[in-house]
Amino acid sequence: MIVGIAKEIKNNEYRVACTPNGVKEFVKRGHTVLVVKGAGIGSGFSDEDYKNQGAEIVETAEELYKRSELIYKVKEILPEEYKYLRKDLIVFTYIHSNAHRDQTDEFLNSKAIGIAYEDVNDKDGEFPLLRPMSEIAGKGGFIAALNFCQSIHGGNGLLLARVHGVRTPEVTIIGAGNAGLGAAELASAFGNKVTILDIDTNKLEYAKNILPSNVELLYSDEQNLINCLKRTDVLMNCILWPKWRTDHLVSREMLKLMKPGALIVDVSCDDNGAIETSRSTSHDDPVYVEEGITHYVVDNIPAAFPQTSTYSLCNATLPYALEIADKGVKKALIDNKYLRRGLTSWNGELTLEETGKKQNRPYTTPEKVLGIEK
Repeated sequence: MIVGIAKEIKNNEYRVACTPNGVKEFVKRGHTVLVVKGAGIGSGFSDEDYKNQGAEIVETAEELYKRSELIYKVKEILPEEYKYLRKDLIVFTYIHSNAHRDQTDEFLNSKAIGIAYEDVNDKDGEFPLLRPMSEIAGKGGFIAALNFCQSIHGGNGLLLARVHGVRTPEVTIIGAGNAGLGAAELASAFGNKVTILDIDTNKLEYAKNILPSNVELLYSDEQNLINCLKRTDVLMNCILWPKWRTDHLVSREMLKLMKPGALIVDVSCDDNGAIETSRSTSHDDPVYVEEGITHYVVDNIPAAFPQTSTYSLCNATLPYALEIADKGVKKALIDNKYLRRGLTSWNGELTLEETGKKQNRPYTTPEKVLGIEK
């Protein structure tokens, strides 16, 4: 198969989908790998690094998309790239189709095959291709909180660390998943009073075993959440809100319970999702204020740490990309029910239930379009 490694064009996106070592794995299996010139520069990889592992460097995105059978990338397809989509082209990346209706239209109209990292799951119901970026996003989100609490960045001047003779700051984290644990690891290491809220008691038990005693673990019900909102200095949302829900965990009205000048870091970046007042921002313009509360809702936090993020993401996604290349996309999807969960579009049909519900459009199952529905 001809595999194309795209250069990301989203603003401030410095990651690349595949490391030079990843290219080597494709080449060992007899596949051809094309890499757009400069694709890895932001992550510390030169064109020569890729060539040394057997890749061919191509000059333009147009050439890459035209020649490739599988496009392997990091972020969603942007409007400038829509013209490259075509029938039978496989795109393996973070797609987030529910949040980008026009992108979904383009996938369906072009009849391209979209497989989304964020929807691939495993036998435990977890999301292995979200996990590595979730941990980095959680840790990066806390680092952002350290930054945007500083008065020189418009914050309230609070140092998120334990300092003798001074009140210890409080950090509330919604969700004990990978992002939440990543955030809690750093926040607690700085000596803050940390509270994690979750409805999964097994996750809370796991958190108890790996985190220090300055982390309080609470069942996430309305009263516990309200109590936390009243006292917290930083609220970090680390849960993915179901895409079809129209209610919110933290409503606009509930923000009035928080301290003036408090900070919300929404790692999940679901617009009007778990936090009603959240709307995605960028590294160029990362914060805004609603109801007196500063919001940081940057939708690609890991892009600020591209070398670490690229290695971590490639480690997770490469086995699936190799399976697609080795078997062909249809057989790979039939053989691997977990990869099949990520199928977003197939030959003009929407195959992701959540996007169908969110966008109120018809959808079918991956099994039906692949001809294996019983």
